[in-house]
Amino acid sequence: MAAHFWSLAWLLSFLTYAHCDLYQVNDQIGVGRRFDGIGGLSGGSATSKLLIAYPDQQRNEILDYLFKPKFGASLQILKVEIGGDAQASDATEASHMHVEWEENYQRGYEWWLMKEAKKRNPNIQLYGLPWAFPGWLGHGTQNPYYDRQKLANYIYKWIWGAKVYHNLTIDYIGIWNEQNCDLQYIMVLRDILDRNGFMNTKIVATDSWWSAISDIELYAEVTAAVDALGVHYPGVLSPDSAINSGKQLWSSEDYSSFNDEVGGGCWARILNQNYVKGLMTSTIAWNLIDSFYQALPWDRDSLMTAREPVEWQLYSHTTQLSEIGWRYLPHDHGVGMLNQGGSYVTLVSPDLSHLTIVIEAMSHNHSLCIRPKLPWYTVTTQNVTFVLTGSFSKISQLFIWQSTLTFNGTTPTYFKSLGTVPVINGQVTIIIQPDQIISLTTLNDATHGEYLQPPPSAPFPLPFIENFEDYPVSSEPYTMAPQQGSYDVVDVGGEHGKVMRQMVLQTPIAWCSGTLNYNGTLNVVGSFNWTDITISTDILLGGVNASDGAFIGVRINNGGCTTYAAMGLFFFTYPNDGRFSLTSDVLGKNVIVSGRESGVIVPGWNTLTLSVKGTVATGICNGVELFSVLVPSFPANGFAGVGTDIYGYADFDNIQITNAADPSASKKKSKALYFQKESHDVSA
Repeated sequence: MAAHFWSLAWLLSFLTYAHCDLYQVNDQIGVGRRFDGIGGLSGGSATSKLLIAYPDQQRNEILDYLFKPKFGASLQILKVEIGGDAQASDATEASHMHVEWEENYQRGYEWWLMKEAKKRNPNIQLYGLPWAFPGWLGHGTQNPYYDRQKLANYIYKWIWGAKVYHNLTIDYIGIWNEQNCDLQYIMVLRDILDRNGFMNTKIVATDSWWSAISDIELYAEVTAAVDALGVHYPGVLSPDSAINSGKQLWSSEDYSSFNDEVGGGCWARILNQNYVKGLMTSTIAWNLIDSFYQALPWDRDSLMTAREPVEWQLYSHTTQLSEIGWRYLPHDHGVGMLNQGGSYVTLVSPDLSHLTIVIEAMSHNHSLCIRPKLPWYTVTTQNVTFVLTGSFSKISQLFIWQSTLTFNGTTPTYFKSLGTVPVINGQVTIIIQPDQIISLTTLNDATHGEYLQPPPSAPFPLPFIENFEDYPVSSEPYTMAPQQGSYDVVDVGGEHGKVMRQMVLQTPIAWCSGTLNYNGTLNVVGSFNWTDITISTDILLGGVNASDGAFIGVRINNGGCTTYAAMGLFFFTYPNDGRFSLTSDVLGKNVIVSGRESGVIVPGWNTLTLSVKGTVATGICNGVELFSVLVPSFPANGFAGVGTDIYGYADFDNIQITNAADPSASKKKSKALYFQKESHDVSA
């Protein structure tokens, strides 16, 4: 029936349209550049932070949508942040070497995510890139290249740890995200990787802008060390110098747009045109999935969220119908712009036995990306004929897949199979409407993967109770989102057992320059909509490298690169001298009330409670009320959190958050209580 339908449509097209645009598809002059894959980026702001905390079923379904071949997005590259203990937009990611004298390859969640991706697609390519670095690499400066050998060893150790501890092969490694690229360092990194058996780990430089690429071409040794030139948000264009460099060109970070249908149009357009206009053979989207708290920066600038899975289905037109190592056909022989707007690319298998043509006709206003500005163009309905010759002259039919973005309130369609379309005398004709994506392919194994409707969104549950006992040592608590500093689970034994410890001892080498305005730490949890709540936490400060003071906070209104500007209510204590204060800012400068209670706030463990109802805040330490005062009405709501006044060790245990009307909020809870991850808000 499908084949009959398209034969009829082919006939009717000539009755409807007098003109038919012809496009050649052949390999008579050879093939074009190697296709390097389509990918997504986890990190570069801890965007995947909460995914590990989802209920098992929903988490596995999401992972299938992203990574399972021939099912959903079928990602071919997973790019991850190499944690550097510093903020990169929405949270920090833990370094494998907080300090120079230790290594740990169990921290964070990127190891877990890479293994889950490999479990579903053993052929997925893995790509690591640092955004920030622990401070010890800079020797008191903000320059990670201060000691190039030490930096190269630090990156090599991450690649080595991936292999030894997780059986993960890192295929690509970057330099420093959107920051200065030191050319000598590239050569040092290449040398240390080669000397330690990682000759097959390729270097992508510079993960910034085309202007930073030009210096590489001045030095033959640097050029030889680099395998691909990676740029961010190129606007589908590449300069002649890059095109003539002989290197593979990558849009190594792109998209970054709100994931509604316009964002989907952006993605569909650039996936084709990055090659058509810029000869870029890989496009990687920031970010992979919205799995971080709402109200932090860049909400829903992702390929998928638990609420609105849109863009991942547009991946399928390319990723399900081609593989890394296929080749683009040459321009005007299978690649080009459509006469009435839009573009087409043709990918062929190495043995030329399979072919896929991807056509997009996204209109200007329905394919705007967040950056750069898109020049005006028009798209109209067009009758398109592809003329298949050379190795493809004997193809008799092609399978057809279609996505239609509607923008008018009607239901769009994503990666819908329309059966087959005939190839008659080497020609295949289709009508393509504005805002459609169509793939024609010889492959017959693609699927529109789909699971049942997920549970409805729900608010973050209260009460929230966390004692960290269920976590592996060195892991990062799943639902805590550190905005500054880095927090690991450690086992201190005794009554407290496992606790959460702030681990950063000195200012990291920052990606967000604004974080240098604040030498304290902050770790948030929960809902930005929380207003009248009570938070209670056990805190220990003491020993070598301990922080001076620590706090609990509510109504915290800011995170990301401007964490230093966070307002809210912050209850600080300083056990060494018994001081306390309640401030309206995370820096501790805007003091509402302060005092000294040396007999109440003691060295060792202290239990702090902060309860806010309307404009009244009450602070309790070890069961003794220290204040009950009027507080500013702004901000009226925000996250809960814990933190330290400066970098340094601090232990937190038995975090409890309840509605402020709960009279049991200030009571000591048993270690038997714990957080149920099944209660987590999967819409966050």
